[in-house]
Amino acid sequence: MAIQIKAPAFPESVADGEVAAWHKEEGDSVQRDELIVEIETDKVVMEVVAPADGVIQKIHAAVGETIESEALLADLEEGAVAASPAADSAPETASADAAPAATDSSSEMGPAARQMVEEHKLDPSLITGTGKGGRITKEDVTAYIKDKPAAAPVAASSAAVADVPSGPSSERVEKRVPMTRMRARIAERLLEATTSTAMLTTFNEVNMAPVMALRKKYKDQFEKTHNGTRLGFMGFFVKAACEALKRYPAVNASIDGNDVVYHGYQDIGVAVSTDGGLVVPVLRDADFMSLADVEAAIVDLGTRAKANKLTIDDMTGGTFTVTNGGVFGSLLSTPILNPPQTGILGMHKIQERPMVVDGEVVVLPMMYLALSYDHRLIDGKTAVQYLVAVKDLIEDPARILLQL
Repeated sequence: MAIQIKAPAFPESVADGEVAAWHKEEGDSVQRDELIVEIETDKVVMEVVAPADGVIQKIHAAVGETIESEALLADLEEGAVAASPAADSAPETASADAAPAATDSSSEMGPAARQMVEEHKLDPSLITGTGKGGRITKEDVTAYIKDKPAAAPVAASSAAVADVPSGPSSERVEKRVPMTRMRARIAERLLEATTSTAMLTTFNEVNMAPVMALRKKYKDQFEKTHNGTRLGFMGFFVKAACEALKRYPAVNASIDGNDVVYHGYQDIGVAVSTDGGLVVPVLRDADFMSLADVEAAIVDLGTRAKANKLTIDDMTGGTFTVTNGGVFGSLLSTPILNPPQTGILGMHKIQERPMVVDGEVVVLPMMYLALSYDHRLIDGKTAVQYLVAVKDLIEDPARILLQL
């Protein structure tokens, strides 16, 4: 029985998607719940799995094609078994010596394999296909690329080598690839933030010694008590950000046309870097979460983000954002707003610096904090007071628990 495999139903905030990669090709066998194709939207990458055991009969949407919600992707013959490649490939093997280039290899490969061949500018006739009827699969291309550095010099003719210019100019290689849908959306959002908001950044510095001492003292006990959850720095800053937002609700607000929306809850977005770009999954009701809950949730969101497992719900909403450029070594930066939010807190690298304390110079682990805010709604005074509140809570972390 033929089954139609369709794209997921996109939420209202997502107009369409793009076929990012096929993990199966026409004629391939699949098992129920096995990953078939990935759909990239403006916010997340959605995975489409097989609804039943069977064979992919026909693919209707190629890689890079724009599709709408619930669009037809492929036909699946339920219960069918893929034909053995041995019988189909036998005649080709017998005549391989007589006519090695009798067929057009570029037409005998699936969308995923074809995309890799085009990206790496490979000659399909040099790739040995192991799929049905000698079809070139994605795995064949991957194996060829892996062995190519050793095989390429042997395959190249002396004439071809002679034509390659020598010197520095021969290494000036350029590669043009289309921007991914998610990367394009990120660029659009960043440009929107810089052109549609009156963005300004204020800075302060925080002494991290108290938090570091607390973490050093309790990290082993914390991890043991909370089932392997590690005590990091992000949990302290998320909780401090929530407590400060309660005191300065304008920083937690958003602008909707001519209206200001004051949120009576703290949904904190946490910026996570992935291979596809920066994403901001949201911690719902972070003000009601314990330190351990925050740390566990951040690890979970980060892991799923890197594996493209985030859902639209994970990415939707958020009243304030915390980003940590310090994990990459950033000492100071001006984070960009995530509209319609009006504030974002930037953490940075902890750096030991000489500081004057009670008239004496001492070395302390210091961190620069940055708060970017929309000046249309938040005055400089409020922004500075908010950042000082975060600083005071971090420098005396007991106040976070006592809500002082």
